[in-house]
Amino acid sequence: MDDIVINQNFRGRGNNVITAQNALIESINRDRQTGYVTISYGVMGDFNMIHMQVVTLVVGRDTIIRDQFGQPLSLRDLREGMTVDAEFSAAMTRSIPPQSRAFRITVIDENRQSSFTEGRVMEVDPEFGFLYTGDPFDIYSQMRFVITDATNIRDRRGRRIRLTDLRPGDFVRVEHAIFQTMSIPPQTTAFDVQVL
Repeated sequence: MDDIVINQNFRGRGNNVITAQNALIESINRDRQTGYVTISYGVMGDFNMIHMQVVTLVVGRDTIIRDQFGQPLSLRDLREGMTVDAEFSAAMTRSIPPQSRAFRITVIDENRQSSFTEGRVMEVDPEFGFLYTGDPFDIYSQMRFVITDATNIRDRRGRRIRLTDLRPGDFVRVEHAIFQTMSIPPQTTAFDVQVL
């Protein structure tokens, strides 16, 4: 973990631990003895706005992984879409997403909870990984979806496509997290995008 910076925006218990509650596991990768669990979670900001944060947790032998009842789990038991509470170091890399050493991961919900939204693609932002749906002239009908590496995007025939293949005007069904920010337009994480 080169180029470490202390992230001053977050404070957990003490000055060097960040606690993320109700975080969503976006992706899991393994490299020999080390695991990399990318999570997204909401952080309360100014004016009661929730800002979505993404961090990759470096899971080593000393990381404690348990279920909600305190039973020990291993990295192999974690799955994309699980809801977890995580405690990790405030010392992070400057990469995107930043990486941080995981101290504890507690699985809260093993089943991914999701909701569905259908609408017209208004804008695609592949640089920052956003998909906007809704009426361009009605801000209250719009929704911003965070597209992650774990998001499946499929065409009408069910074949995998890229975010850049979506065009304004396409009608899509988006499976997404049940939580969303209080911003206008609201923002949430997309699990699956299907062109209809």
